[in-house]
Amino acid sequence: MHEPALILDMDGVIIDSNPVHREVWTLYNRRFGIETDEAMQRRMYGRRNDEIVRDFFGEHLTAEEIRAHGAAKEQLYRETIGPMVNEALVPGVREFLQRHRSAPLGLASNAEPANVEFLLDAAGLRPYFRAVVDGHQVANPKPHPDIYLRAASLLGTDPRQCLVFEDSEAGIAAARAAGMAVVGVRTTHRDLAGVDLAIDDFNSPELEPWLARR
Repeated sequence: MHEPALILDMDGVIIDSNPVHREVWTLYNRRFGIETDEAMQRRMYGRRNDEIVRDFFGEHLTAEEIRAHGAAKEQLYRETIGPMVNEALVPGVREFLQRHRSAPLGLASNAEPANVEFLLDAAGLRPYFRAVVDGHQVANPKPHPDIYLRAASLLGTDPRQCLVFEDSEAGIAAARAAGMAVVGVRTTHRDLAGVDLAIDDFNSPELEPWLARR
């Protein structure tokens, strides 16, 4: 039997980057006199940058202003996380990708294209992925299913034969809407509703036996 297609989100699944995103949003917003409270931080998880910028700065911004804020914040993020990319990878993810390199592997993230490219190159993970989808390749970001449906299409796999790894509520909702099974990774939230399996990281002992049973 063929292995199912395995599609991984990026932030919080491949790299435990959300603590750095929190730090950088706080620093960036403060430049404009905005104090980033916990509710704002939680709304950031799993969303595309244009949505986050509108939330933090207001709906009055032009499309160009939204792009500029997003680009500046993400440049600061890459400068901050750059020296520690490999240390920030979710434990066991590189070994997991190596073990399953024969399977159709995809990356599907709401993240900015520059961040996706940065991670794939800085961590040397690009060769593992047959399909890479970022938040700007689809009209509707997560929690809409578009990103995962595009990844399945690029992998040439029926969505029902895809297994998604996600850490956010928006991502889980997107995968479910696409008709895919979901493994929740507890890097960002301890309680993940609507998943078929929840793991702490890719070293969790229950992961490989569960995959083998599928």
